[in-house]
Amino acid sequence: MQNFKVNIFYKIWCRIYQFVMRLVLPLMPYREPVLLENYEGLVNVLQINSINKVMLVTDKGINFLGLTKDLEKSLKKAKISCVMFDDVVPNPTISNVESGLQIYKNENCEGLIAFGGGSVMDCAKAIGARVVKPKKSLQKMQGLLKICKKLPLLIAIPTTAGTGSETTVTAVITDDKTHYKYTINDFSLIPHYALLDYKITMGLPKHITSTTGMDALTHAVEAYIGGSTTRYTRKMSEDATKLIFENILKVYENGNQEKARQNMLLASYYAGIAFTRSYVGYVHAVAHTLGGQYGASHGLANAVILPIMLEEYGKSVYKKLGILAKKVGLVAESESNELATKKFVEHIKYLNKKMQIPENIKDIKEEDIPSMAKKAIKEANPLYPVPTIYNAKKLEKVYLKVKGK
Repeated sequence: MQNFKVNIFYKIWCRIYQFVMRLVLPLMPYREPVLLENYEGLVNVLQINSINKVMLVTDKGINFLGLTKDLEKSLKKAKISCVMFDDVVPNPTISNVESGLQIYKNENCEGLIAFGGGSVMDCAKAIGARVVKPKKSLQKMQGLLKICKKLPLLIAIPTTAGTGSETTVTAVITDDKTHYKYTINDFSLIPHYALLDYKITMGLPKHITSTTGMDALTHAVEAYIGGSTTRYTRKMSEDATKLIFENILKVYENGNQEKARQNMLLASYYAGIAFTRSYVGYVHAVAHTLGGQYGASHGLANAVILPIMLEEYGKSVYKKLGILAKKVGLVAESESNELATKKFVEHIKYLNKKMQIPENIKDIKEEDIPSMAKKAIKEANPLYPVPTIYNAKKLEKVYLKVKGK
């Protein structure tokens, strides 16, 4: 029988690290992007900053659909040159970033506009990081505060309501050779401006609407149940969760509901603020390995893993999840936290089922699990203030449950 017991000294080390991080949290230079109302405001920002040429970072699908045309027209009208880089792939790789960097340099661009989902924004952030740190590889930027230098002006325009990347300190990059998906965390990666335009999200396919929405819910929940919350981040998580519970099925069943689309964008933004300051947990760590190993959609992976991981945490999340369930109006205040937690998890499963999100990811290969578990633990510990500290062996159980065994 395998021993899943976590070394006590390892636990102590992780908790001390997290405690210190929580103490210094108020001293850290967190900021939120300035919100823009329209393309006119975006152009005005570029002109104020004397930027005459920008690189528009997006993907082939967005470019094919013509979603950037109105932005390009606004830039052209203002005589601001726009260089298109639409080669961003899902789960952007090191070579993907380097290709964008080369175009940025060759075209003498002066700023970046990220127009897309989380992958596009991650790629744009990483390109910006390489611009200001030309002698430092992306591998060496992995972890905390390895950039510490102001990026070129970066404007984020999210096309999905899910990643919250327009608010975050994080870029997630995949190593082409090892399939290792790692995070770069630095305050300089927070976009300077963000434009939340619900009209861009109106035509999203159902499966993207659902999985990105559940990605935002995962951000809100993991930030809430962790050990580094503040009154502000708890409020952001509560607001995000409530908005998602009230609107995600509306936009899934009828994507043309303008108010619901706007509410989902706000929910994603609030959740992004919450987890930027309070971090995520093992759901994300596991999802990142599935994305790196198999190219699994991050939102889909999070949606599947979230209820499994919450059940795995057990008693350690009853109090916080119970409070969250009551705050968002899912259960009555008189409910016990244990019952409230169970109803909260059941509601997530209900949403997944209604949106045809599978209960498991059966493509996981058992022989890959040990190495993925080690990578997930390396990402999560000691940084993520998770409710319960796991080791790789213990996390392997979660992978098996995600697989459906």
